[in-house]
This record gives sequence, C-alpha cells and structure tokens, in this order.
Amino acid sequence: MAIIAPGFLFLIFFSIQAALYMYGRAVAIQAAREGVSQLRLAADRDSYDQIRDSVVANTERFAGSVGRESLTQPTALPQYDDAAGRVSMRVSGKVISLLVGLDLTVHEDAYGEVERFRSQ
Repeated sequence: MAIIAPGFLFLIFFSIQAALYMYGRAVAIQAAREGVSQLRLAADRDSYDQIRDSVVANTERFAGSVGRESLTQPTALPQYDDAAGRVSMRVSGKVISLLVGLDLTVHEDAYGEVERFRSQ
C-alpha cells in the first residue's frame, strides 16, 4: 500500500489538473466567441472604436464569471481588419494549479466576419 498510494494520489491530482486545464480552455474559447459575436456588429472602423472598450469589458467579465476560480486574470485583446472584413478576439488567462510550481496559461482565439448590409 505504501508503494501504490503515492502513485495513485499523483494520478488523481494529475486527472483533476487536466480537467481544470481543459475547463479553462473551454471558458476562454467561449468568452472569445462571445466577444467576436459582439464585435461583428461593428460595420466600420468608427463603430468598432466606439464599442471596443465595452466589448473587452464584457468579454473579461464573462470569462471571469463563468471561469470563476478555474480561469483567473482573464484578458481580452480584440482586433479589427477593415480590409478583410474580419474581427478577432484573443482571451488569455491563468488556470488554477494544484501542483506547486506549475504555471498554466491558456490563449484562445475566435474569428468572425463583420456583418455588413449591402444594397442590391
């Protein structure tokens, strides 16, 4: 039992850590998708500049509230490409670690086309 127990405990902690990491990634990608869905409404650069700060705040708030303790210090970085008509959002954050000295950071990106209405 003394030989098997440490390995068994390590396996349990490793499994929990892997699940926390995957959950942190899932929260980050969903927050990035939420941010992109808001940014897609910016038809031009001026409207993007107007809504950028509120979208970043909403995205970080979403990641923080859904991720709670599993995804800490979420940051959102939006980008707008007017020529290609695309927006993107990168959400980064730290995943809580059960193992001492293990520093896990996730970076997830989401992209989308800007919604533009054209006359026929």
